[in-house]
Amino acid sequence: MSESIHYELQYLDLMRRIWTEGDERVDRTGVGTRSLFGETMRFSLRDDAIPLLTTKRVYWKTALRELLWFLTGDTNIRPLVAQGVRIWTDWPLEKYRRATGEQIDAEAFEARIVADPDFAAAWGDLGPVYGHQWVNWPRYEPAGEGLFRRAEQGHNQIAALIDSLRNNPGSRRHIFTGWNVADLDRMALPPCHMTYQFHVRSDGGLSCLLFQRSCDLGLGFAFNIFEAALLTRMVAAQCGLHAHELVWTGGDVHLYLNHAELVEQQLRRVPSGAPRLRILRQASSIFDYAFDDFAVENYAPQAHISAPVAV
Repeated sequence: MSESIHYELQYLDLMRRIWTEGDERVDRTGVGTRSLFGETMRFSLRDDAIPLLTTKRVYWKTALRELLWFLTGDTNIRPLVAQGVRIWTDWPLEKYRRATGEQIDAEAFEARIVADPDFAAAWGDLGPVYGHQWVNWPRYEPAGEGLFRRAEQGHNQIAALIDSLRNNPGSRRHIFTGWNVADLDRMALPPCHMTYQFHVRSDGGLSCLLFQRSCDLGLGFAFNIFEAALLTRMVAAQCGLHAHELVWTGGDVHLYLNHAELVEQQLRRVPSGAPRLRILRQASSIFDYAFDDFAVENYAPQAHISAPVAV
């Protein structure tokens, strides 16, 4: 996309097309959506650029905490809730309510998750979601007599990606995915941002293509695109490369019918500004970054627009 045209205009154009032309249908949540299938956007990552939406406030610190949590391989919401990150609470909370009949509110549920490790172990786990597949994809080893047992340590796709980029940059196999078909039915939510492919240019520029099978354009996209760009920057830093471009491709790209106020407010706004993300410390590995190693600058968004999450 031309740098003279604000990167966010393609997002707003897609939002407008979905809202006015999208196919309206009932979805998994029962809320209903309007959707288009097979959409692509491109975002420059050169010169520390970061594709934060400016027509509404994006809580990038929450997104940063989520990405760092993914990289730990943890699948329990306890460390997130302890940091004030509540974006994954709805799924285990709904499961707890169904199983026990107790109509506990989210605040009380989260307080119990933080205070009681046993309660968190029983009710706070999301199953083998993103981080588990990224850094601990299940492997199996021979156990004798034609039998196999699960290996204690799974395959770390992120570590393998870093090694591949460092040692074979021209490869077309720089890929990791969260779509493990054997584990889908055990996940609180199958991965939406599911497959990442990386490409190294001859000038050392690193690009990432993210395929997202399902995208809530009104709420989830803002986090998805920020985290993919951030991850690309982190990978580039670990491989002696510089970030070049993020290509985003969505399968089912949708807006929920109960997000009319969000859509109409946002489409009336005009994007502006050029936020930057700086990595303040070169960590020894991609798994050693901390929250304070990142800073976002020149980000002056318009007011936050709230909307309900469909579970």
